[in-house]
This record gives sequence, structure tokens and C-alpha cells, in this order.
Amino acid sequence: MTKRNFIRHVVFFSAKDPKDIPTIVAGLWKLADIPHSTTFEICENTRVDALSGDVDVVVYAEFPDAEALAAYKAHPIYQESIDIVRPLRDMRVPADF
Repeated sequence: MTKRNFIRHVVFFSAKDPKDIPTIVAGLWKLADIPHSTTFEICENTRVDALSGDVDVVVYAEFPDAEALAAYKAHPIYQESIDIVRPLRDMRVPADF
């Protein structure tokens, strides 16, 4: 594994109802206004891989260090996003590396 001087933060989401995917995406885009990431993306799953059907939306972000990631999660906008997305999502699987 290559040593990096940053943290990658990836979160996979599935919607309880596919019609709510646009609302989930919009709620997650609020996170882009939090200033601690160096890279931030929200993407709907293209389902090119036949085994990726359980995932509807992916958040990808990079942070310079663990402190920046913690500050991102402590920001008030983070809770605003949770308040929108949590009731509509089924699965949330985060990974930091």
C-alpha cells in the first residue's frame, strides 16, 4: 500500500425508495460547503459492475489529516445533511483510509 499524507473518506448509501435518490444527493451536496476537505464528490452509482446494485450514491472526500475529518463531522452543516438523508436511506457504509 502506498503511504499517503491524507485521508480518503468514502461513504456508500442506498435509498429506501429509488424516487428519493435525488433528495439524498441534494442533501449530501450540502456537505460540499464544509471547508475542511481538499476534494469532495457526490456521485450516483452507474451500476456498471453487476454486483454494485445495493449502492445508490457515493460520497468521496479527501482530508489532509484526522483532525480535518473530525472538524468536518463536527460542522453544523454535517448535521443538516444527516437530518435530510437519514430518514430516506436504508444503508450507509463508511470507510476511511
